[in-house]
Amino acid sequence: MTNMNKIICNMKASRTLEITEKQLRTIEKYSLFSDLLDSNGIVDESVLEKLRLNVRSLLESNSSDADLLDLCQNVLFHDNMKCFGLHQLILLFIDWEKEQLDALKPTLKADIKEE
Repeated sequence: MTNMNKIICNMKASRTLEITEKQLRTIEKYSLFSDLLDSNGIVDESVLEKLRLNVRSLLESNSSDADLLDLCQNVLFHDNMKCFGLHQLILLFIDWEKEQLDALKPTLKADIKEE
């Protein structure tokens, strides 16, 4: 079963997108949010356009990656995705990364004890 998360894409909360764990892993795999934001941390239309341009470039060199194509079609280039939605996606991704790290803590602690 695939873990689904829902993000709100506009201020009225009338538009939403469902985000899968596989899509979050694809964001992680390609470091799509790395160096995306300026120092002000504001997500606006120019940030969304920058992300889309970066992804288009990746698609040119990785056109056979079905996961990247899925992320593009169902999230990044979806009609509902606007800068508000991208901000929500970034927040979801940060929370998801924290969960991944928290899940690794017991393993890391066990590895340290064994040494």
